[in-house]
Amino acid sequence: MAKLTARLAAANILTEVTVRQRSLNSALATTLPELDERERGFCQQLCYGVLRWYPSLQFLASQLLSKPLKNKDADIFNLLLIGLYQLRDLRTPAHAAISETVNTSKQLGKKWASGLLNACLRNYQRQQQELETTLKANASAQSAHPDWLLKQYQSDWPEYGTQVYEANNQQPPMMLRVNQQQYSREDYLRQLADAGIAAEAVSGTEHGILLSRPCDVSQLPGFNDGAVSVQDGAAQITARLLDIHSGQRILDACAAPGGKTGHILESEPSNSVVALDVSAERLQQVESNLSRLHLTATLKAADAGQTETWWDGERFDRILIDAPCTGSGVIRRHPDIKSLRRPEDIASLSAQQQQLLDSLWSLLKPGGLMVYTTCSAFKQENEQQIEAFLQRHPDAEEVRPEQPPAQPRPFGYQRLPGDDIMDGFYYACLRRR
Repeated sequence: MAKLTARLAAANILTEVTVRQRSLNSALATTLPELDERERGFCQQLCYGVLRWYPSLQFLASQLLSKPLKNKDADIFNLLLIGLYQLRDLRTPAHAAISETVNTSKQLGKKWASGLLNACLRNYQRQQQELETTLKANASAQSAHPDWLLKQYQSDWPEYGTQVYEANNQQPPMMLRVNQQQYSREDYLRQLADAGIAAEAVSGTEHGILLSRPCDVSQLPGFNDGAVSVQDGAAQITARLLDIHSGQRILDACAAPGGKTGHILESEPSNSVVALDVSAERLQQVESNLSRLHLTATLKAADAGQTETWWDGERFDRILIDAPCTGSGVIRRHPDIKSLRRPEDIASLSAQQQQLLDSLWSLLKPGGLMVYTTCSAFKQENEQQIEAFLQRHPDAEEVRPEQPPAQPRPFGYQRLPGDDIMDGFYYACLRRR
């Protein structure tokens, strides 16, 4: 059996994502532990890079292949994309990028493909300028977004379309949320400076820090003791919108992986928080995160919308619905969305969002506050969803916070990908009359 290398692992992971429709996080979690530690970073770089530029690389591959490869050879196709990505975007010496990619086909047990890969990659080298010019004439390949996704952004945000897809193709920054029960932001910035880690405060957040360059969490002072969590600034704003005070009963309806649950409890650790997630496996992540932060909540594996299966009859002062969505605001963090999402997902997810809003509204105390958020940039999941909700529920009113969390929309607030260097996010605050 061939020794697992970064390129071999990446070809297998990319095939899991593009053929078997598995999330990149899940595929990496299975494969990375089998790799030598020194190879893991390069493997991740290849997987994220190829998926980020997938429509562009796919277009180039189609120009280089005389005929499409068969479905059973998706691993060879992905290996070709790995080779192209190295030649286009990495500093790997061209001879190494080509020879090592070719050798990996032999490790896959497909020696017949070595000549094909060698010819395609060398032809790309020779014809690079001409091929890249041809690519620029194709909107999907040029923007590195599938056609339907590109059209949806352009339909919803015609004046921002280019900005959105360019932001989606950037590598995301690493942001931290300081645990206010342990440190002030200023104190923790000093801890980072003492550790030789360059960082600055994230404006628009109370506890957010931006690292000059990403690092392993093991390098962060006090991470294992709960001093900080990794969380984008856009997600951090949510807890502020909940207007948390002591003595409240709070529901986090779609809690995994637990970033917002932790932030809610850091604000007032004595509050009673119920954290739900439909996946018992993902709920373990919430438990692990809360344990590291030395915080506790009531965790339940349940479908939040099926209230009869989990609700004890006592209403909540605050409800957070961080709704399942297309993820069209966080593609820079999850480039596999470009390969996994389909246009029909918007309607099915919108139906789930509506059901959550309608089912959970009756669990809110009169005078209580519900915050609805998504990491989507699509109006159907966001402002149109809230407009329809307010029409169905005359006892609901939208609250406009003094400090807007993002750009005001007719209903709620929208942050597009890259705004203030943060993820794309939508927020709406709803009070029960």
